[in-house]
Amino acid sequence: MTTQLMDLEAQLETLRQEAQDEIATAGTLERLEELRVSYLGKKGQLSKILGSMGKLDPADRPRIGALANEVKEAIQTNLEEKRTALQAAQIQARLQSETLDVTMPGVYRPQGRVHPLNGMIDRALDIFAGLGYTVATGPEMETDYYNFEALNTPPDHPARDMQDTFYLPDGNLLRTHTSSVQIRYMEKHKPPVRIVAPGRVYRRDTVDATHAAVFHQIELLAVGEGLTFNDLKGTIKEFLRQMFGEVPVRFRASYFPFTEPSAEVDVQWKGKWLEVLGCGMVDPNVFKAVGYDPEKYTGFAAGFGVERFAMVLHQIDDIRRVYGSDLRFLKQF
Repeated sequence: MTTQLMDLEAQLETLRQEAQDEIATAGTLERLEELRVSYLGKKGQLSKILGSMGKLDPADRPRIGALANEVKEAIQTNLEEKRTALQAAQIQARLQSETLDVTMPGVYRPQGRVHPLNGMIDRALDIFAGLGYTVATGPEMETDYYNFEALNTPPDHPARDMQDTFYLPDGNLLRTHTSSVQIRYMEKHKPPVRIVAPGRVYRRDTVDATHAAVFHQIELLAVGEGLTFNDLKGTIKEFLRQMFGEVPVRFRASYFPFTEPSAEVDVQWKGKWLEVLGCGMVDPNVFKAVGYDPEKYTGFAAGFGVERFAMVLHQIDDIRRVYGSDLRFLKQF
């Protein structure tokens, strides 16, 4: 037996023992992978030892080759056994860390609730959707044209005094009603039209228990051939029936610049007549402004304040309550 042969055998046995010891002490899968590359990789320690086989006598090479395979298999076996053990330990640690104690009380998080104004808007829109209306929206910052002129309210019209408006430095304004949505919609759509327009509006009102500078309106518009005031009355009565129940309803003559004839609508609620909305047949001048033929088409419109409906149906005594963040109040809805 040559010295070179004995030296290679000793190196292989030493490599087997060192690998076994290091693998046994590996604490992570990452470390185990490092050891695999170190011992069995293309540039690993086993490959370096086998690189010296070229100096051996040809008759001794099979012996070293067999021993090298034995060492390689032993190291691979040790690696697999350790990998299995580490994976099992990792799973066990995760199970322990994620174990739930079903006897512990749960973490309480208060359930969110729909705000009374949002709930009222959703309720009204559901009713109008059932009547065949489509929701339409528009900008809250408007031009004088869409907010007033196109709605039959020219600059010198006395009806402008009915609404104290927030004007902006650039000449625009904050819309005083969602009627401007009707104009924008009619400009882009041909009859027949059935829309309902919810949104926030602004007026320079003194804030008190029943008034606010910012509030919400819902307006509806129907345009077609042959629509009459009876169609308007039927629509309003059905809406109020679904909103308030079977209550007496009456229509009183009134005035709005963009409808003619116009009316205000009352319901008998808790023994008293209560004004709830305004309505009327669309004025022909409004149709002319949007390019509709007033000789061919007729239409009706109506609008109401969401806050007023919420105050009546929920028996809220002060409109300012719906704009606060008092959870004691909001939890009631």
